[in-house]
Amino acid sequence: MDVLPVTSERELDPTDPYAREAQTFPRLSAEMAERIASYGQEERLSDGTLVFERGQRSVDFFVVLEGAIEIFETGEEDEPHVLTLHDEHQFTGELDLFNDRQILVSGRTRGASRVLRVKRSDFRRMVSNETDIGEIIMRAFILRRVGLIKHAQGGVVLIGAGHGGDTLRIQGFLMRNGYPYRLLDTDVDPDAGGFLDCFHLTPEQLPVVIAPGEHVYRNPTNAELADDLGLNETVDAAHAYDVAVVGAGPAGLATAVYAASEGLETLVLEALAPGGQAGTSSRIENYLGFPTGISGQALAGRAQVQAQKFGARLIISRSVTRIDCKSTPFRLNLEDGRTVSARSVVIATGARYRKLDVPDLARFEGQGIHYAATAMESSLCTGEEVIVVGGGNSAGQAAVFLSRTVAKVHLLVRGEGLAETMSDYLVQRIQSSPRIELHTRTEITALAGHRFLEEVTWVHRPTGEATTRHIGNVFVMIGAEPNTEWLNGCLELDSKGFIRTGVDSQGRTLASPYATSRPGIYAVGDVRAGSVKRVASSVGEGSVVVQAIHGFLHPTVM
Repeated sequence: MDVLPVTSERELDPTDPYAREAQTFPRLSAEMAERIASYGQEERLSDGTLVFERGQRSVDFFVVLEGAIEIFETGEEDEPHVLTLHDEHQFTGELDLFNDRQILVSGRTRGASRVLRVKRSDFRRMVSNETDIGEIIMRAFILRRVGLIKHAQGGVVLIGAGHGGDTLRIQGFLMRNGYPYRLLDTDVDPDAGGFLDCFHLTPEQLPVVIAPGEHVYRNPTNAELADDLGLNETVDAAHAYDVAVVGAGPAGLATAVYAASEGLETLVLEALAPGGQAGTSSRIENYLGFPTGISGQALAGRAQVQAQKFGARLIISRSVTRIDCKSTPFRLNLEDGRTVSARSVVIATGARYRKLDVPDLARFEGQGIHYAATAMESSLCTGEEVIVVGGGNSAGQAAVFLSRTVAKVHLLVRGEGLAETMSDYLVQRIQSSPRIELHTRTEITALAGHRFLEEVTWVHRPTGEATTRHIGNVFVMIGAEPNTEWLNGCLELDSKGFIRTGVDSQGRTLASPYATSRPGIYAVGDVRAGSVKRVASSVGEGSVVVQAIHGFLHPTVM
């Protein structure tokens, strides 16, 4: 079934989906195959028939009845590399079957084969109606994508300096969007030079992304990558959607899931990648239903797939720069000049971490100054001393996560302690960790380095004592500023720039606690004035606001 043998080493790795063969490449029962047959049609295909090809959109779903379909990627010199072989009662596909992105791999028959072909629209209906089959397919698709990422299959090659700002930016973009890649660090990887020679590249042109077919993208922007790699879905600019959700953090994704599942035509617009600020969290341990915790990226990835399963469409790496709210449908202007229209709008743009008020900060952003603490950032500082700045849960989660692999975490806070700003379970872990040292009433005052951050100075304010350490990575998680600058006076904001909801300018209560000063526009999550800055509350607000949207769109029904 899996052409790549399941070795004893792989069996010992619980994080490798290919070791979970029965779940990643399941075999359906004959009865299940019979039920699927009612949604598709049977076809006989000759040996070597190409059933789908990398780069296509909206491919069909296949169940093998006789023969086999091999899944392959094109390797060096366009030689196919077979990843998996699906035979009797196994099925093709992975997460891109739930959206309209370009697929990552190709498939062709091996030997004369008999298959069930299920068209995309019928596949969605089948997954929704046949819930037991849908659960098997969904689990397999998620594990297959994790496998592609873990083994860098079906993706791209990223070449650049591992600590370089643009390399880290591209790496983070690919990682947070669940796109497989292989990193060749020119500072340490001996294979990098060969790639540079092969593609006639010079160090000044780095970083570069090399896609199958020898397509070379020199230091592409996130938007260029999203378009060139087919991560964005096609959207009809002339069509007015029932609801446009601006922001794909927990609140925005929850809105998308509930709106799409209740039959509303839903479009999600996200400036970077699904997950928002929560997507950068290494581990969320107090989210209901996940007793062992879940990373912010994993939670966002599952929510994104869930929304797309119900038909929500997603545009990433496109900031909304302006909203025309004087007439309906509302028009949203994107940074690339396009506009989209919607009969209602939910603003879930969240908040971003404040920046340190210290000289040379901008010079080291992305090159030693980080605003997320994920496995990618952790790999940059294994065995080193690092600094985490902040006293909230995000800072606490980062400190605990980083302490597993670094020599020491210096946790710097301006206040007297952590008890008033951080959950107790995190405070206890920090206090008991021999690798975390808490510095209260302390602030960073200077940064130094040549190409990358190399030295940090902090001051203990009560005594004025200054400390300088050779530290190359600082994780900044202080306070929050709302992402509302693009509203251009459309809505009423509070003194800090958060969106007022629930009451009008005269103090009268509105129909929904998430209604803004403009009928048909709602705000949920961290961007909303008075909201509780928690993932669970953001998800709750995103789910509840859909009732108000129904009431606005169909007032006579409600």
